[in-house]
Amino acid sequence: MNVVCIIQTRMGSTRLPGKVLRDLQGKPMIQQVIDRVSDAKTINKIVIGITALPEDDAIIKVVDGYKGTSVFRENPERPRDLLDLYYQAGKNAGADIVIRVTSDCPLIDPEIIDQVIQPLLDDPALEYCSNVLGKLTYPRGLDVQAIRMATLEKLWNIATEAEDREHVTLYLRKHPEGFKTKAIVCEPDLSFHRWTVDETDDYKLISEIYDRLYPTNPKFRMKDCLELFAKDPELIKINQHVEQKLSQY
Repeated sequence: MNVVCIIQTRMGSTRLPGKVLRDLQGKPMIQQVIDRVSDAKTINKIVIGITALPEDDAIIKVVDGYKGTSVFRENPERPRDLLDLYYQAGKNAGADIVIRVTSDCPLIDPEIIDQVIQPLLDDPALEYCSNVLGKLTYPRGLDVQAIRMATLEKLWNIATEAEDREHVTLYLRKHPEGFKTKAIVCEPDLSFHRWTVDETDDYKLISEIYDRLYPTNPKFRMKDCLELFAKDPELIKINQHVEQKLSQY
């Protein structure tokens, strides 16, 4: 079973341009994301999905070949059609299962990635599994979606609305009755934590977490972050005012 993680990224973020190349403990953010994804036991291959814009050439210089990572560029005639990007990249990589992770989540946890993928490996009839299906219960920024390649192809054929094309699996999540799905739920609900990077204050929080944990434990996980917040509850105030964009996932 070929499990391929496609990490979508671009330089042209509307709120924090170039964020994926910002430094986190001596590495660009995108490399930290790759490091963490590569620690997942169930992933065979990592592909970076980028736009066709020349500005994204800067990303290629940083990621191409890093830990065996390859790059796949969108069709220039289909800008922001991320469903097409994921489908074509998955097909190109010979994927049986495609994992969706975004590059602005540098706290992504490989143990959670494995928890999301394993149900698809155990149940051949299961089409989609994620921790963002229905009510979000994990910290924002630990979002993982796993979809069978055949189901991704089905979405590619039937999803026609621009919003559904841009957000890859949105059609499935709007019509879950048409698919066999499974939701991975966190107990207790930790969705009040915001660990993704959209704005400057998000980056300030993530930088603080990396500065405190990474030097002594570069493979720190969600539990280590929660312990840090328990010791210093003021941390959550750094970015708690930042609003999440709708339909991002």
